Amino acid sequence: MRVPLKRILDLRQLTSQSSRCLNIEHTRLLLDQGRQSLRTYHDQGAPAQEIVSAHARMIDQILVAAWSSFVPPADQERLVALIAVGGYGREELQPSSDIDILVLFQRTPGHKQREFTGKLIRFLWDIGLNVGHSVRTLKECTTQCAQDVTVMTNLMESRLLSGNQDLLIRLRSRTDPSRMWTAGQFIKAKLDEQITRHLRYNDTAYNLEPHLKEGPGGLRDIHTMEWIAQRCLGVANLRNLIPLNYLTETELRGLIRGKNFLWRLRNALHFLSDRSEDRLLFDYQREIASQFGFTDSANLAVEKLMKRYYRTAREIRLLNEFLLQQIQDKVTPSSSTHASVLNRRFQQRGGYVEARQPDVFQKYPFALLEVFLLLQQSPDLKGIRAGTVRLIRSNLKLINSEFRRDIRCRSLFMEIMRAPLGQTRALRQMTAYGILGAYIPQFGRIVGQMQHDLFHVYTVDAHLLFVIRNLRRLELPEHELELPHASRIMNSLFKRHRLFLAALFHDISKGQGGDHSQMGETESYRFCKRHDMSDYDCHFVSWLVRNHLLMSWTAQREDISDPDVIDSFARLTGDQEHLDNLYLLTVADIRGTSPHVWNDWKGKLLRDLHAATSQALRRDRGTPIKREERIIDLKNESFK
Repeated sequence: MRVPLKRILDLRQLTSQSSRCLNIEHTRLLLDQGRQSLRTYHDQGAPAQEIVSAHARMIDQILVAAWSSFVPPADQERLVALIAVGGYGREELQPSSDIDILVLFQRTPGHKQREFTGKLIRFLWDIGLNVGHSVRTLKECTTQCAQDVTVMTNLMESRLLSGNQDLLIRLRSRTDPSRMWTAGQFIKAKLDEQITRHLRYNDTAYNLEPHLKEGPGGLRDIHTMEWIAQRCLGVANLRNLIPLNYLTETELRGLIRGKNFLWRLRNALHFLSDRSEDRLLFDYQREIASQFGFTDSANLAVEKLMKRYYRTAREIRLLNEFLLQQIQDKVTPSSSTHASVLNRRFQQRGGYVEARQPDVFQKYPFALLEVFLLLQQSPDLKGIRAGTVRLIRSNLKLINSEFRRDIRCRSLFMEIMRAPLGQTRALRQMTAYGILGAYIPQFGRIVGQMQHDLFHVYTVDAHLLFVIRNLRRLELPEHELELPHASRIMNSLFKRHRLFLAALFHDISKGQGGDHSQMGETESYRFCKRHDMSDYDCHFVSWLVRNHLLMSWTAQREDISDPDVIDSFARLTGDQEHLDNLYLLTVADIRGTSPHVWNDWKGKLLRDLHAATSQALRRDRGTPIKREERIIDLKNESFK
């Protein structure tokens, strides 16, 4: 039988004791009993919102009782206040989260005040609470808020637990965000903070062990939305953004579902680890998947759990992106008033691509790809305007078999792949908005598809995009010293778009059963054929996909100092063109698997194998692959 939440901790058991002698062991016992009740309630399927709220109320009771025990009655109403801040101030407290409190004094505390404050904090530590505390005066709070936006956002969510109510009122007045930071300064500071935070996690939510709070698409992204909306629009919560047309009802429901799912995951993680662990560690994923009711079938239960997480994080990040863009336009309207025409369908406003008409995609479905080409062709553009993103997402159903056969769509996609720059950015945006998964259904199937091993730290789709990023990185002068040999080859490459396509398809058949290299070979050949590439180029791309593991395997498992091994490898690669492309794909693939997998030793092995095989090919140890098709292809290229 589920324990009623209101009985998780009975305050009377604390307050019935002498107010001057709160007992550590007894209080710790009550705290442990309360936490165990919360865990039971969680295991029985209680909504995550109820768990975090009940935990906050339980801690409130302990802190209030402790305050009454340690703070002299004369001080409780006159000079000092106990204030909950941060997440605890929002009454959102997960099982092992830090309990952030502020002991606020009207003026610099004397010896007596420092003494009872010290006793209070030591007691809270002794009973097993993870307390993050600060002891400040009104003046100190005001000064720190003016200097640090993080301190200010913590205090924006303050609430009184006990003590002098007037102190909290004065604190809120003095540290009101409108007095501390202008709306423009505030949103810039929080956006910069978010960008820095995302970069700590490689700017992707698709890590094997994602951080549920701080990672892209995590809970902190939702908090950032709430803080900015509160400061810049004066709304108490995100629901109030619906009548202001910043969010739709559907978007808000999706955000709430996402938040509750992340809360439930984080609750489970805290209960299992018995600590404030916010990374969804590999060791806990299987058990949490079982708790959440996922079962093994064609895909493992843990893969199903993680796929749901990744799609949730992607949705939260997307909503965060275009909500904050809209608020930024509101805060700095001068940057979004003037529009300049890009073509008949799109214009540029405030550094963002924008549809000129709301029915542009219904009239011109191919514009669903064209918008990304325009973004790619103008590196100074910051992205796609929020309203246009909504139109893209609401028109995804237009991408069907007829759309994929349309010569305009096929040409636009190939133009994106052939462009001199911007492939990484364009493909990432297309993935984020659902376009790439709709245009290439095979890619859509691996969006959020994890590989449940410690070798691959990203989902399959994120890995493919990282490989393309690594290839583009080899072309950039500012990165040429990282891998000089590979950079020289990349910058002399013929038809580099073939290599990008091979990178996009090399793992696209993972998780479907069978040999993913062989299946990917078939899928990539069909795709290239549908996009009017020559027979030679179709075979070239599909050969790279089929053999993308060959060079890594040979370099690391064979004796590459043996001439027979080199001659055999030369016969497999056939010619210098295939060897160069395979070398570049291998380097980019390994570097895109994990930040820790690539090392100088592997780099030297691959470089030595490439050099030795190049010498063997010059000695005619190889047989060019599809020689006749290549001759025809070169003739056709010369007439273009």
